[in-house]
Amino acid sequence: MAMKFKKFLRIFLNILFWCFTFGIAALAVLVFIYGNDLPDYKKLATYAPPVATRLYASDGSLLIEYAEERRVFIDFEDLPPQLVNAFIAAEDQNFWTHPGIDVQGITRALVNNGLRLVGFDARFSGASTITQQVAKNFFLTSERTISRKIKEAILALRLERTFSKEHILTLYMNQIYLGARAYGVGSAALMYFNKPVSDLTLAECAFLAALPKAPNNRDNAIARRNYVLRRMVDEGYITQSAADAAAAEPLNINSGFTAQMDADFQYFAEDVRRQLLETLGRETLYNQGLYIKTTIVPEFQHAASAALNRELDRYNSIRGENEPKLQGAIIAMNPHTGRIVAMSGGRSFAESSFNRATQAMRQIGSTIKPFVYLAALEQGTSPEALILDAPIVGWREDNSLWKPENYDKKFLGDIPLRYALETSRNVPAVRMVQSLGVENAIEVAQRFGVYPQNLENINLSLALGSGETTLQRLVLGYSAFVNGGHVIQPKLVDYIQDRYGRSLDGRTPQLIDWQPDLLPPERVSDDLPLSDPQSLYQMVSILQGTVERGTGRQARVPGHTIAGKTGTTNDVKDIWFVGFSKNLIAGVYLGFDMPAPLGRGAGSHMAARVFADFMKTALANEKNQPFSVPDGMTFVRVNRMSGAAAADDPNGTIITEAFKPGQKPNPAPHKTAAQSGPSVGGIF
Repeated sequence: MAMKFKKFLRIFLNILFWCFTFGIAALAVLVFIYGNDLPDYKKLATYAPPVATRLYASDGSLLIEYAEERRVFIDFEDLPPQLVNAFIAAEDQNFWTHPGIDVQGITRALVNNGLRLVGFDARFSGASTITQQVAKNFFLTSERTISRKIKEAILALRLERTFSKEHILTLYMNQIYLGARAYGVGSAALMYFNKPVSDLTLAECAFLAALPKAPNNRDNAIARRNYVLRRMVDEGYITQSAADAAAAEPLNINSGFTAQMDADFQYFAEDVRRQLLETLGRETLYNQGLYIKTTIVPEFQHAASAALNRELDRYNSIRGENEPKLQGAIIAMNPHTGRIVAMSGGRSFAESSFNRATQAMRQIGSTIKPFVYLAALEQGTSPEALILDAPIVGWREDNSLWKPENYDKKFLGDIPLRYALETSRNVPAVRMVQSLGVENAIEVAQRFGVYPQNLENINLSLALGSGETTLQRLVLGYSAFVNGGHVIQPKLVDYIQDRYGRSLDGRTPQLIDWQPDLLPPERVSDDLPLSDPQSLYQMVSILQGTVERGTGRQARVPGHTIAGKTGTTNDVKDIWFVGFSKNLIAGVYLGFDMPAPLGRGAGSHMAARVFADFMKTALANEKNQPFSVPDGMTFVRVNRMSGAAAADDPNGTIITEAFKPGQKPNPAPHKTAAQSGPSVGGIF
């Protein structure tokens, strides 16, 4: 009997030896076959996953996220222990002790799955460890093949030898897909519960830990959550009473947190996205976790959108439901730097993403006139030079006769240049263009960027506002009146930082030198001013008069010095107002997307009203700042209608005029030119 037992034992040990030897040999062969061409797993030491880019307003408030995969990277030190324990209990209870593959787990899975196959009530289970899931998620496909599982096991073993358990868990918790386009627990916490991981309850932690098995199936969400809670009890992470309390907690899942942006900011944010997509590229913009600080001022943006929509609603409310809706745009910026502080491109971005502030080319009407009149001021013409406001008969252009008219169908005789512009009279403007020459009149608008340099078919109508431009270009052109005659570019972004806090050039995906103060750099320009400071100031003074007593009176802001100009095209198809204080400029456009007359009662006063509505908020906390006066100007009180000195013509409205050296008031109306001499600039 003893001999038989010894013989059996010897045979058993031989079989065991050869099985072990065969197993080692087989493992060596598998490692040789599958282990040589595996990916370089060591790069995970510097793991930098795709992270959402965030767009911020000037006050630091979040506007929107750009991302192809929603992800918020969380370091291991910032992961709540109960969230870590929930995932380990649900996915890999031997995580802290196994070498990358779990032999005990494999055995248990084989037994359970075998029993289930022969009809026993056993739970189907897998045997992949968290480390194996990291290997698969980062380097392998999800195909269910023996070769993939072998590669996965080999990689898992190598990962465990190279990295700490904490690092592997950090990779897993930030890479795992948890449904609703959320990758990683940080993003999932925001998506499902609109809170950071540090604020998650036990019940919420258990819910997230249940998602990897079926991330897009919420039908059994409570049952899966409760299963994780039971597993946490089994592993000793929580007490039964804590599990019961968490299981009784309602599962308040968001319908889908998407970092939805306030509707008021959508036109601006889309312009930023479009610009940076072109300059930085899709990969950098969507996956590199950029911090983009924009120029938008939330208070100003809300005020601009509200002012525009109030006017649009006022007009649209009296029209039929099936009639086209009036559209419009408003844009506000710093005239010295080009920083855009407010922008709205229409009634609703959801209805139409077409940005009427930057994309709509429209005829600009009388808003062209300040550029035409500036051409005369540059030649030394006095603001009080007289222009004949009388019928022009037989004006021929493009083989057709044209009879220009004023909006009120009246003619006033000789009137000062200032009065003609303040009241936006058309016939004096035609005479001005006749005197200057059409090309000279249009050249100023081209020089200031309102019209392009390559204009074709230059004619009188262009000098009177038939040419097309965008609201943004028009506002940039007017900015040069108040900023000393400098060309500026629209600025949407103050600075960009990458995920490590390094500054990025917004024009190319290249790093630039760090600027500690984080403030936008001062505009540095060695370009020559577009015009001389005295002529520019005279134009600003006239535009100030336009608001105080001319066609722009609806744009007045009590307690503040404002200048600006109205504009209306033929048949009132497009209406405009562009105005400014010393440090803030805003432009407003109103019209139909398919140009059509706005009808009786409509006019540029509507655009001026939007401007004033916005500026009252924007300037509410600002002290009044008069416009800067260049050296050499002389101020004389004159009669508004005659341009004569107030002492010589005291009857009527008296204003203060700014004269250049050598300019002076007009002779009193009752004196002849021979007695007093002509005013500088003559009569047009």
